[in-house]
Amino acid sequence: MSTIDANRVILTGENSVIRLSPIDSDSFTTNATFWRMVSSPGGPGHVLYLKSELTEARWRIYSDNIAMARWLQSTVLGAINAELLDLTITVTDAQFSKSGDARDFWTERLDSRNEQIVLTWYQMGEPFLVHTQPNTVPGRPYGMCTVIVPALGARLTRNGIEAKGKPWPREREGHPSSTCVLGLCESWTQPR
Repeated sequence: MSTIDANRVILTGENSVIRLSPIDSDSFTTNATFWRMVSSPGGPGHVLYLKSELTEARWRIYSDNIAMARWLQSTVLGAINAELLDLTITVTDAQFSKSGDARDFWTERLDSRNEQIVLTWYQMGEPFLVHTQPNTVPGRPYGMCTVIVPALGARLTRNGIEAKGKPWPREREGHPSSTCVLGLCESWTQPR
């Protein structure tokens, strides 16, 4: 048996999310998807896709590589969230930095011309590995392998104003998880 995945690797990096709501439901008042790309057809870089009461419930995109942000929208992310297939959403140029570690807390910060957004994950749970093959999940032609670190605490601020809601515990195939997670060492694949 081969230990090598037969699919083609199309991206490698990180994909962490903060999904907040005032009550335990999947109707999130804040949905933030942060990507740090090491390698992709659009190149390396960072991108944050954010929809929240802090953005008037509209998607906003911040990136230091618009080609990568658009490639991600039209492929992997578009398969996860059809709202983000809209390539007319403006991409705001931003600079990115991070601090912390996956044991205690993790903070991603972006600065644009008029905005500062800070995403923080804390109260970390036990990491687990997820590995799916392409077409395993209906409507997703991609496979994924990632280390998930659940966070029972998370917060997102835009220009110092904190998003309402909180993370909620979830279970993923028998493992404790959360609506807020770090996705580390993440790679996505598609059939050759």
